[in-house]
Amino acid sequence: MKRKEKFFGLAEEAFEFTVPRKGLITKTEIRVLSLMKLDLRPGQTLWDIGAGSGSVGIEAARLFPDLKVVAVEKDPADYECLLKNIETFGLSGRITPILGKAPEALNEAPAPDRIFVGGSGGRMTSLLDYCQEKGNNPGIVANFATIENLAEALEWAKKQKMTPDLLHVQVGRGVPIVGLMRIEAQNPVMILSLFREEEA
Repeated sequence: MKRKEKFFGLAEEAFEFTVPRKGLITKTEIRVLSLMKLDLRPGQTLWDIGAGSGSVGIEAARLFPDLKVVAVEKDPADYECLLKNIETFGLSGRITPILGKAPEALNEAPAPDRIFVGGSGGRMTSLLDYCQEKGNNPGIVANFATIENLAEALEWAKKQKMTPDLLHVQVGRGVPIVGLMRIEAQNPVMILSLFREEEA
């Protein structure tokens, strides 16, 4: 019997994404943890920067029907996948896709309450500065595969006097091997959460 599609924690295969770079889609387990760290609320606006296939923004929109999502992607092939996924999940009008480079592509976007950074295009500091300036004291969650990009974000947080919350995730998935099961390691990901203390 075929398993019913999950409401939350969709498998990567549920999304259209560019085949030559399959590893770049946010893996299910990482996506779930990132959304937990975003601590979204109804009626908020989420910026999904470096959206790729849009998996994070799409999962968020499915969880909160009145959440506004702005998904920015600079790669034309990935952007086409983003458009297809928005249509597939019936989220046209709920997610605003933008083809372009952040932060410039976000100039006309509504101010964010939460920001997810899946890719910075090598412009992490300027991107974080822009997000802080344009947002409603936004909470920021960023995923990193490299130490160098993480270090840049941590240095930015230090200058902003923000206390970072860092989670290092190493997921292993069971895969069959000659009638048995082994664990196949996925690439480790570092999830950085940056939230300002709310003023009393």
